[in-house]
Amino acid sequence: MQESALEKLRAVIDRLTAPDGCDWDKVQTPESLADYLIEESHELVAAIRSGNVQDVREELGDVAFLLAFISKLYEKKQAFTLDEALEQNAAKMIRRHPHVFGDTVFENMDEQLKTWEKIKRAEHQGEGGRPKGLFDSLPASLPPLIKAYRLHSKAARVGFTWDEDQEVEQQVEAEWLEWLDVSAGDDTEAQKHELGDLLFSIVELGRRKGIKANEALDYATIRFLRRFQRMEELARERGQDFNALPLDDKDELWNMAKAEESGKAE
Repeated sequence: MQESALEKLRAVIDRLTAPDGCDWDKVQTPESLADYLIEESHELVAAIRSGNVQDVREELGDVAFLLAFISKLYEKKQAFTLDEALEQNAAKMIRRHPHVFGDTVFENMDEQLKTWEKIKRAEHQGEGGRPKGLFDSLPASLPPLIKAYRLHSKAARVGFTWDEDQEVEQQVEAEWLEWLDVSAGDDTEAQKHELGDLLFSIVELGRRKGIKANEALDYATIRFLRRFQRMEELARERGQDFNALPLDDKDELWNMAKAEESGKAE
């Protein structure tokens, strides 16, 4: 029987961590690999958003390697095997999708998500059998924009949100006015507070439109970097020192770079 790709990968990890294997790999622990997993996950996300399929394949392989590596280390501790982790996840997905693997029928997506949340909370009991709180499973280390999105999303599943999109728009407007008010002064803490409230409200406004603020902002930064790099290229083509150019000239280059993008999009 032909060896599967996963089996080959696990064999590579066995060789790397063998007594005569790689000195670096032999001393790794799940804890030491955690930051590498975060880094590689970010690289995978960047590749996905770039649209470069070859990069996605490579980065997906890197993430898979680390997951297999970490599971192998737990297996050596006799804590659990990769098969056990995968089987547990498969059972969990079946349990949380009663409309697919059972005869449950949901009227809409909101009802489905609310049921998902109920099942998830029932799975994780707190001390003394007390159900965990709604946000207990939310990682504290999540990036702020992602965390804000998840907070809004989970709160909405239990009905703690505005009824209409218009109300959210009004909330964003109100937060903007509060920001303008404090920004005219010199109270840094108050400014930080109001800016945070404004961003938090904008995240919810996007969520209701099916937009994740973290993703939207990431694409905005990618566009900015691409256009800025093109501005620098245009300046070099003209024999100009970009840094020394006045703002009006930089604005002209920016508009040229932006127009080129629009032309390519058409």
